[in-house]
Amino acid sequence: MSHIISQTSIIITMSLQNTFYNTLEFAQQMDDTDSLHDFRDQFYFPYLHGRSAIYFTGNSLGLQPKSTQDAILTELEDWANFGVEGHFHARNPWYSYHEILSDSASKIVGALPSEVVMMNQLTVNLHLLMISFYRPTTARYKIICEAKAFPSDQYALESQISLHGFNPADAIIEIHPRDGEYCIRHEDIYEAIALHQNELALVMIGGVNYYTGQVFDMKTITQKAHQAGAYAGFDLAHAAGNIELHLHDWEVDFACWCSYKYLNSGPGSVAGAFVHSTHHQKNLPRLAGWWGHDKQTRFKMEKGFSPIPTAEGWQLSNAPIFSMAAHKASLQLFDQAGMKQLIAKSKLLKAYTEFIIQAVNAQLGPVKGTLQMITPLTDDAGDYFGSGCQVSIVAHGYGKKLFEDLLAHAVIADWREPNVIRIAPVPLYNSFKDIYEFGQILLHIMK
Repeated sequence: MSHIISQTSIIITMSLQNTFYNTLEFAQQMDDTDSLHDFRDQFYFPYLHGRSAIYFTGNSLGLQPKSTQDAILTELEDWANFGVEGHFHARNPWYSYHEILSDSASKIVGALPSEVVMMNQLTVNLHLLMISFYRPTTARYKIICEAKAFPSDQYALESQISLHGFNPADAIIEIHPRDGEYCIRHEDIYEAIALHQNELALVMIGGVNYYTGQVFDMKTITQKAHQAGAYAGFDLAHAAGNIELHLHDWEVDFACWCSYKYLNSGPGSVAGAFVHSTHHQKNLPRLAGWWGHDKQTRFKMEKGFSPIPTAEGWQLSNAPIFSMAAHKASLQLFDQAGMKQLIAKSKLLKAYTEFIIQAVNAQLGPVKGTLQMITPLTDDAGDYFGSGCQVSIVAHGYGKKLFEDLLAHAVIADWREPNVIRIAPVPLYNSFKDIYEFGQILLHIMK
């Protein structure tokens, strides 16, 4: 990156071939030429301190699409009108409701529709998939994961290892950032896989680290894991709907994700699971439930589990219709916008966010403190591979007080201990004007 700083504005020229300006006029011009800008009007924004909030927390809970209410009301009406017969006679028959989500969901994660199923909650799905893909032996029992993984992942790994009679302190190999760094170098992951290849059962990493926003090279990690004789799985809670994914082509063994962050499907909504097609016909161990049983004989209620030969075979129970209705409403917006267009806009939004933060730093000078971005930069990822739309900031000299002051100015960001403010300019509903105004509020507070 090259930087040109003047008295009135700061200009940054990037290899994305965009010249950014720290002006309201520039932000509005970017919004005017944004083909996705009208999607913003299809969401509800919180109203805070007398104004519509600047909402940068789609990486924690996405905004509600305005179509969600009608989607859920449709199912409530059909429940009232049909009762149990809604399973077959509702406008969206409940018996097969999960099937209408698979095509749209598969486009978001880069999979075949048969490899994807929406079911349960994220950590439930992780446990179910690890029953199949964490099969430790006395020789192979170790799991490689990233340090500072999301706590649910840590707890799931620990409990699965203990369930098999191994010691988590011995079996879990955490890959840490190097001293003085926040992100993990991929070469350190690959080195650990090679070092433990004869003891390794599974590599299980968050596709995007929740704390730093770092994106991991899932394709190469999967290749390295397979070369070592291990499975590769990913928690895509911060990846699905945020970054480009090609789970099928990358030959990832399994993955799971939630739908309430970037996928805007409501708090605690239905989650997703991916199982690569190469595993569908295998007699993998699993925890069985009747909704994963052969559809042709499901209602014969007979003994003997016969799994559906797709990802649906990992289902346990019938569909949670109301949360699936909310998810359906959101997926329709993703279908209309297209992941390719969303990702292109996401890169621009993140690059502009980086530019604005650098502009604030430049205007404050070192005396006032520093905003340090610990997320890999859009144009300079290097060995860190890249990032989605999240930007994680350490506000040296300010701490949580800055986060609280932002909230008091109707900027809804996210605080993570011990000292990180996370913001996520989401391409479906955030604008360049949001980012410009965020910079102005930051500068005002920090001055």
